[in-house]
Amino acid sequence: MIIGTHMSIADGIARAAENVVKMEANTMQIFSRNPRGSTYRTYSAKEVEKFQKIREEHHFGPLLAHAPYTMNLASPKDSVYEFACMVIKEDIARMDALGIENIVFHPGSHTGIGEQEGIRNIIAGLDQAITGEETITVLLETMSGKGTEIGRSFEELRTIREGVAHPERIGICLDTCHVFAAGYDIAGDLDGVLEEFDRVLGLELLRAVHLNDSLMPFGSRKDRHAVLGGGAVGMETLLKVITHPYLKKLPFYLETPLDDAGHKEEIRMLKERLNDTGKS
Repeated sequence: MIIGTHMSIADGIARAAENVVKMEANTMQIFSRNPRGSTYRTYSAKEVEKFQKIREEHHFGPLLAHAPYTMNLASPKDSVYEFACMVIKEDIARMDALGIENIVFHPGSHTGIGEQEGIRNIIAGLDQAITGEETITVLLETMSGKGTEIGRSFEELRTIREGVAHPERIGICLDTCHVFAAGYDIAGDLDGVLEEFDRVLGLELLRAVHLNDSLMPFGSRKDRHAVLGGGAVGMETLLKVITHPYLKKLPFYLETPLDDAGHKEEIRMLKERLNDTGKS
């Protein structure tokens, strides 16, 4: 199992990698820059070398960078859109230079112009950011569909991917909380949801899973993460996600509302449950 959590890089990317090892995880997600702002750290060559050595020695699985929440590629407002275009272009290049395999972002909210216009903006924003020469894959995240959010349906994500100049550089990150809140019944029919994903998008595009429970009920269209087993999705469903034949080789990233100690305990608990069932 490739499992990790969202790690703080306040003390640097090498320290974050060291903390992954202490948590007995084997991958991690980091923010590509300040999640609520625009600033980012520039790492020294020495720190990058140490980071690369740790991930290699401890056989880390694919790493995931998360673009900031302040980025809205669907926005009709010039200043917001221009900022989003700058961020996604810079961060794809920066994370690619670090050898991070995937970068994920929330597609955006159209804020009233409609889904079609919002999707056109997203496509244009990605086209100015992706050269096609990158190694990194840009992941569209499945969203809960709150407000005017784009990405609630698999069809919306397909429209974005099919519209870009370099679809080969676009993949999908499935968030268990988000899809459940969006109306995909992973608790009652996980096989059916994955079959629909495969029909609309293709399971080969699925590169990562955000493993979260949901504080809100099925179909609520509200994005509220819960600790594993502490929400409406439930532990048994999350264990089925981790062990599903279509998913089990993917990297899983916890975004549950816990600190590092809490996430370490969640990872330990998952491993224990999987050992008990013989599916580790």
